[in-house]
Amino acid sequence: MSASLAYPSGAAAPQVFKNRPLRVLSLTPFFPSTKADSTGCFVSEPLPFTEQLGIRNEVIAVRPFYRGCAPIEGSEVSSQWKSYFSFPGNFGLPIAGAFLSSSLAHAVREMHRLNPFGLIHAHGALPCGHAALSLSKSLGIPLVVTAHGLDVFSDRQARGSIGKWCRAISERVYGSARAVICISDRVRENIGRAAANSVVVHNGVDPEMFSPATEADALPIVLSVGNLIPIKGHALLIQAFARVTKVAPGAVLEIVGEGPESDNLVRLTQELGVAEQVLFRGRQSRVKTAEAMRRCKVFALPSHYEGLGCVYLEAMACGKPAIGCHGQGISEIIEHGKNGFLVAPGSEAELSDLLGMLLWNADLSCRIGVCARESILQRHTLEHQAQQLARVYRECAQ
Repeated sequence: MSASLAYPSGAAAPQVFKNRPLRVLSLTPFFPSTKADSTGCFVSEPLPFTEQLGIRNEVIAVRPFYRGCAPIEGSEVSSQWKSYFSFPGNFGLPIAGAFLSSSLAHAVREMHRLNPFGLIHAHGALPCGHAALSLSKSLGIPLVVTAHGLDVFSDRQARGSIGKWCRAISERVYGSARAVICISDRVRENIGRAAANSVVVHNGVDPEMFSPATEADALPIVLSVGNLIPIKGHALLIQAFARVTKVAPGAVLEIVGEGPESDNLVRLTQELGVAEQVLFRGRQSRVKTAEAMRRCKVFALPSHYEGLGCVYLEAMACGKPAIGCHGQGISEIIEHGKNGFLVAPGSEAELSDLLGMLLWNADLSCRIGVCARESILQRHTLEHQAQQLARVYRECAQ
């Protein structure tokens, strides 16, 4: 990889010249659908901005056949869902890319014949990167891969011999790509030597959809948005919130998301005596999520395994103080005490103290919120992300 790709991801957006259209095929397991318009928005939302920079996108969103395919939700770029054969569970993960490549090969070759691609962009090493590697070799065009989370080799997801197999394939994919796009330096560190050709491009946010409320005073609501899984830290947040209610009985905690921890979290609120003050909203649309962020006073997600976390950026764009954890990707965006706050993973007392302070110190919350939105506008909008993606695309396609 040329040194020209190693530009600071937080720098002002580089200029990309519209010298010629570049057609990019994206393979992704993440993309919005009519059933879940927030899923994969970090993939779909920058694409219209890359189109303005001379990038012509064709998206194939993929799912194993047993999960079914919902219609794509109002995509502004050419996109379609495709299903492929795969064995359920982690057992099928190492070979899913081979099945995916086989199912797509004929259609992709025909698309390339009619209107050639200059680049393939795979989202994730498995299965899309594995499939894209085969397709890129067959078509003779370069490949870039985005690593969206900290489990970059899928060996945390799949343990033992299956995990070792996943790691070997992932390393081959990263090593063969012209560029490995990491959503944070934290993700880049996890990839390590497997991808000397890596570059950091932080996710961006739409500052118009996620904008401050017109009313000056927000309600005493703590908001959290994320899948209800242990790593997201919802149990810790509920415990910290329960301490806050002793001095702030009117406060409310709203949790947006769904997942396997739902029943356990509901039981926890009952055990702590805060069931009436903790509202589980389930999965919400993008519009409803933005409304919840405008309505809240504080956003908190004490996740201890986070590559970046778009929800923090969205809350910041709404002018809200956001609380994340030290050592995660979001610590590259949040400057503690300036545009947000960071707590030690697992620190209930630290989190509780911050929640109480921000709920009842209106001046502090407002000041942090203003700085938070300014940080987004300066460096982390969808336009910034698109500029950086377009630059990577053009340099890799040369």
